[in-house]
Amino acid sequence: MVKKTEGFWKRLGIGQLAIPLTAMALLFLFNLIRDPGFFEVVVNTNNSGNPVLGGNLISVINSASELAIISMGMTLVTAACGGQDISVGAVGAISASVFIKLLIGMGNINAGTLIAAALACVATAVAFMLFNGTLVSVFKIQPMIATLILYSCGRSIAYWITGSATPQVDSPIITAIGMTIPGIPVPTPVFMVILVGLILAVIFKRTNTTLYTQSVGINERAARLNGISPVAVKMLTFGLLGMCVAVASIIATCRMSQVSHKTILVDIEMDAILAVAIGGNSLGGGKFRMSGSILGAYIITMLTVTLLAMGINSVNIKAYKAVVIIIIVAAGSPAIKRWIAAWKRRKSAGEKDAAVKGGAAS
Repeated sequence: MVKKTEGFWKRLGIGQLAIPLTAMALLFLFNLIRDPGFFEVVVNTNNSGNPVLGGNLISVINSASELAIISMGMTLVTAACGGQDISVGAVGAISASVFIKLLIGMGNINAGTLIAAALACVATAVAFMLFNGTLVSVFKIQPMIATLILYSCGRSIAYWITGSATPQVDSPIITAIGMTIPGIPVPTPVFMVILVGLILAVIFKRTNTTLYTQSVGINERAARLNGISPVAVKMLTFGLLGMCVAVASIIATCRMSQVSHKTILVDIEMDAILAVAIGGNSLGGGKFRMSGSILGAYIITMLTVTLLAMGINSVNIKAYKAVVIIIIVAAGSPAIKRWIAAWKRRKSAGEKDAAVKGGAAS
């Protein structure tokens, strides 16, 4: 019976996603009972007279964009290194400061200057992430300790880049990236999540990167003996995380048309780690499923939007989120899974004994 049930979930391909999908379904059901209008999607008109989609559901999909993108990169680092990078928010502040500083310095903001600033933003984030990767892969420092350096001083570097100011930009292109493109009512950040997801999907489907990443995360010594370079794999995952951080920082900057080194992507590293865990990925490294982390990001954001819709004070939201997330993570923990598996075995054995006794009696 147990094997049949496990085989059923495997055939569906959602075994690892059972917990996050259940959590998302419960959130949907709770909101449907609490307020059926929670999922209503409306078409509004912005200040420029262009149609834009609105509503709580759109707010969830839109607001989760930065978290979903960073969660993708965090999944790779976790899988390869068996640890997490807690400096993503600080590195995002640094790369965002470079992005907006170059835009202001170049004066006229057009497609060319935007691309140049974006490339510099990506290069900056990747460079800082490779610094973290070097500490982890070459110097063998535990990821959370290695990334604590930039976590502590990263926002100070951003403060130095911006000259202790909060630089602002006013451009239709910036507004289009952070909000919506004229004539397209869907928020632009949603398309950027899809684009990053497609790029990573191509990389991992068309190459052996998935195999190498999981091999290094499961058994680094065995991977080395099979000709896989753990240093190269770990540096690659940190580099991809840097790319994700840069894209997220660009979105966050364009949303507000400014950079505040104190608030941009603040605390996103903790939500990203939680998204990876909620998605069913082991925080100890090894096998991973990117879709689980993305789903985890939307669960966290939907929980936040739900609490706000219920009138919960924003100061208290973290406490409510912590309780719910503890339940979700605990439900998917190895200990609970072992307990459920043992219960199923006992139940199956009991059914077999009952069947044998019934046959003997007849």
